[in-house]
Amino acid sequence: MQSTSITRRQFGALFTATAIAAGQPAPARLRRSESYFGLHFDLHPNEKDTVLGRDVTEAMVENLLAQVRPDFVQYDSKGHPGWLGWPSKVGPSAPGIVRDSLSIWRKVTARRGVALYIHFSGVWDSQAVKLHPEWARVGPKGDPEPNQTSTFGPYVDELMIPELREAAAKYDLDGAWVDGECWATNPDYIEAALKAYGKPAPRSSKDPGWNEWLEFQREQFRKYVRHYVDEVHKTNPRFQIASNWLYSTFVPEEPNLPVDFLSGDYLGNASISTARLEARYMGQTGRPWDLMAWGFQQAQSNAIGHVHKPAVQLQQEASVVLAQSGGFQIYYVPTRAGYFEESHVRTMAQVGKYCRSVQPVSQHTETVPQIGVVFSKETLYQTSNKLFGGWGKASDPARGWLDLLLGCQWSVDVLPDWKLDRLAARYPCIVLPDWAAPGQRVKELLLQYVRNGGKLLVCGAANAELFKVEAGIQPTKAPADVPAFVPGEVLGNVTGRWLDFDAGTAQVVARRFPELDTRSAGSPAAVSVGVGKGSLVVCAGPLGTVYAATHAAPVRRLAQGLIAPLFQPLVKVTAPPSVEVVLRRKDGQLLVHLLNATDMQVAGDYSTVEFVPPLSGIRLSFGANKPKSVKLMPAGQAVEPVLENGNWTVGIPSLEMHLVAVVVT
Repeated sequence: MQSTSITRRQFGALFTATAIAAGQPAPARLRRSESYFGLHFDLHPNEKDTVLGRDVTEAMVENLLAQVRPDFVQYDSKGHPGWLGWPSKVGPSAPGIVRDSLSIWRKVTARRGVALYIHFSGVWDSQAVKLHPEWARVGPKGDPEPNQTSTFGPYVDELMIPELREAAAKYDLDGAWVDGECWATNPDYIEAALKAYGKPAPRSSKDPGWNEWLEFQREQFRKYVRHYVDEVHKTNPRFQIASNWLYSTFVPEEPNLPVDFLSGDYLGNASISTARLEARYMGQTGRPWDLMAWGFQQAQSNAIGHVHKPAVQLQQEASVVLAQSGGFQIYYVPTRAGYFEESHVRTMAQVGKYCRSVQPVSQHTETVPQIGVVFSKETLYQTSNKLFGGWGKASDPARGWLDLLLGCQWSVDVLPDWKLDRLAARYPCIVLPDWAAPGQRVKELLLQYVRNGGKLLVCGAANAELFKVEAGIQPTKAPADVPAFVPGEVLGNVTGRWLDFDAGTAQVVARRFPELDTRSAGSPAAVSVGVGKGSLVVCAGPLGTVYAATHAAPVRRLAQGLIAPLFQPLVKVTAPPSVEVVLRRKDGQLLVHLLNATDMQVAGDYSTVEFVPPLSGIRLSFGANKPKSVKLMPAGQAVEPVLENGNWTVGIPSLEMHLVAVVVT
């Protein structure tokens, strides 16, 4: 006989639910633009399921929501296999539905004022393709793809939109997080696509017109997203939709589709490095956005499968996102029957409490422009042979430079190339990473920025050639992959594609050597020249790509030596390289975020982090102008600046995970 006893915590949750039901109407649910912390649960229902929803009860959901207190929950409805997780009159419901999970989740979230979204797979729908082979994307050899639907075909109208409308109406949903979209879309050779293209379609990157063909396919994806969002909004105007990873670095375009918010799930090893780049990119889009951390390391990151992260590891990942004024959510997988292990609920609650502690100084803030790193859509679209990301190592120039500059305790933003004309003038210093083909438009914008007084560092062999006239250098041979080392405490390995050049009258500010021997003169690695009212430094090698691959200290110190003469930070932070600095503003106050990334997870052999050591000896220097007040949040401790060598300085007693110095000047 099944026990009917409940825990004290579950009793408290039920008591709260009863009070809500008997009292005032349920609180209003936050729109995504106002949401801050959420949870994501997906199961990807399939034909083998036999117990879907069996263990989902109001008591379980009440217990989870009472402890964790999220602004929103995203629960499973349709995964990549294509089976629906709810009893449907429209699409194929999974055969193993025992209890309607969405109905229970909606009932409890509604009375608690928690928004409910669904996880819903879009382009990737294996069951739709199985039942309707004519809906499949067709590969370059004419073979139907077994998992991807065609954005040129009738799937979106005949199945996807009706499914979304049914779910929205049946469960009074707040929205959908549509998965399996940009990153699951590939060139489509279905007859409708070939006819619309109107000329012979290239079959590979070796054929003429390949990039034109890719852009034609991208435009079709844009039409597809606009169509289903507009159609669902017509019948359900308050239903909020995101297409996973749209308008992130995966689709680094100016946002013009009518999605209601942006989101993406970051995973795998070194996820903090990923989150840093994505958060700073999404922060420039002008749209509401959030990032989702996986609550576990997945099978691809280690040898045995899911390894769940302790709360401290998720808190460390959350801090990177929250400091950029984004929303944060965690992804967990319940049992096939929908049950959540209590220890995982406690972990969610710990992370939620941590996020709430910094919410007043993290949500709805604005960046303080310091150093900008250019993100090149042009390079990725012209050279990657893909429609959209993830780009893998192709985006390493930006990721490497971002990690490198953050390791110098400088506040850094990512500047999308499509927005560069509106952003460049705001930044005291800009870095153009070692992108292969940033394009003439970006070059002209950056040259104008320098002529007007900006400080610019250009990196990479291709970009050294692009800026050779302005730098006053003369290439002596074509760029080539060569061994290269730079001096330091130990020699720094910067092997990769370098440009050999004659420096002419330019000032050589760094040299490289072909082997582990610095007794020779070596070759010029970087030069500095004045251009108009500003300064231009050109480094003719792959510092960003190398740093992304190694995170070697000599590479960081080389780059730091190139940047330091160009840039005076608004706040000088003295701290170990593992301290990330983020400058923001809110309500007229300067916010100095200090994030402790010490011992962050980087490798599958060390999947989890259970302890982040607190740091001491950190100092903030504000120059000659004394701040009126400095308060350390979230504790609220006031600290008095002291004058040291002509600079007003504040000492930080201890940095545990995420501390914000609120400065009134």
